[in-house]
Amino acid sequence: MGRASLGAESFVAPEHAHAAPDDALHDALAALVEQQIAMLDEDPTREGLVRTPLRAAKALRWLTKGYRETVADVVGTGVFGAEGATGMVMVRDIELYSLCEHHLLPFFGRAHIAYIPSDRILGLSKLPRLVEVFARRLQVQERLTEQIADAVEDVLAPQGVGVVIEAAHMCMMMRGVEKQNSMTITSALRGSFRDDGRTRDEFLRLAHATGGAR
Repeated sequence: MGRASLGAESFVAPEHAHAAPDDALHDALAALVEQQIAMLDEDPTREGLVRTPLRAAKALRWLTKGYRETVADVVGTGVFGAEGATGMVMVRDIELYSLCEHHLLPFFGRAHIAYIPSDRILGLSKLPRLVEVFARRLQVQERLTEQIADAVEDVLAPQGVGVVIEAAHMCMMMRGVEKQNSMTITSALRGSFRDDGRTRDEFLRLAHATGGAR
C-alpha cells in the first residue's frame, strides 16, 4: 500500500485542530441520530432514549477525534538524539480502538511497533499517541497499519520500521459470518525490517509473543 494517505501536510496542524467542537455540527449529528432511532420504529422521546442523540453525537466526535489531530500535534518535542542507540526499540501491546469504515462498527486489538534508530529516537509515549491519531478515524485495519509505519518513518527516518496489528472486528462477530474467535493480523515493514531477514524474524517473534488481543 502506498503513502498517499499520509502526506507532508499531516505535519502541519490545520487552523481548526485545537478548536472546540462546533455546536452546530454537534446538534446536526444529534438530529441525525434521533432520525435514525425513529426510522428503527423506536420512540426517540421515551425516557431511556431522549438524551441518546446528544450522547451518541458526543461519542462519535470522540471516536473520530483523529481527524482533528496531526502527527505534529502528538509528537511535539518528543524527538531526541539517539546518543548511540543502535538496537531495536519496541513498544508492544498498544491498545487500539477504531471504527470500521464499512459498517461503522468497532474493531479493537493491539499494535506492536518497533524501529531501529538512525540518529533520532522518539519518546516512548509518543508511539501510542501516533496509534491514536490514525485509529480514531473511520478505518480499515490494512490502511491503519501502513499509516502508523509511515508516520514513524517520516518522523525519525530510522534504519527500519515494523508495525503489526492484531484486532477483532465486530462487523465479523456481530453480523455477517458471526465468527467470534477470528483475529485479523496485518503488518507493515520498512527498511531493514523488510530487507534483513534476521531483523524481520526478531521483530515478528517479539510481536507475536503476546498472544494477540486480550
